Amino acid sequence: MLLWINGAFGAGKTQTAFELQRRMPSAHVADPELIGFAIHRMLPSHARNDFQDRSQWRAAVAATLADAVAHHTGPVLAPMTLVEPRYFDEIMTGLSNADVDVRHFSLMASPETLRRRLSARTGYALARVTGRDESWAMQQIDRCTTALADERFAEHVDTDNRTVDEVVEDIAARAGLTLTRPRLSAARYQLRRAAVGIRHIRF
Repeated sequence: MLLWINGAFGAGKTQTAFELQRRMPSAHVADPELIGFAIHRMLPSHARNDFQDRSQWRAAVAATLADAVAHHTGPVLAPMTLVEPRYFDEIMTGLSNADVDVRHFSLMASPETLRRRLSARTGYALARVTGRDESWAMQQIDRCTTALADERFAEHVDTDNRTVDEVVEDIAARAGLTLTRPRLSAARYQLRRAAVGIRHIRF
């Protein structure tokens, strides 16, 4: 089974995926963004546009996720924003043709919530030090929330005023998966959340 965890930037995709993995150790996180970074590193800097626009990224994502599902006994988790309908349909068709059981979830949040999360997350706080700028992600909020509201991107999972634990438990229940580990204490969860955020700062 593949769980594609979609959502606008700041919706909580990465935190949700890694907390699902922690509470369900049989799960494996496979991040499609890594394929995009690999493509960019092979191209001259002036050609490094949005890697989702490249057909080789879309084909490689479908093929690699199918391989991951075929070689893993537990669920595979793919946290990735994907809001262009044509690209979404292309990847989902590729996965279907490979007989992958895909459960797609869109993490939904209001634009106000997304702006607050992007402003607060670790990458934004370190922007002055690292040169990382979240303004691009901020600019994508309206585009992403509008696109993801379409029924093509169901199932929708509301994340406004909900904790990551509540979102994780909701997704697991909808997918028919059993969580084998309990929630962390508030203090331990904040430490883990910070660690996950730092590991996924993109330079």
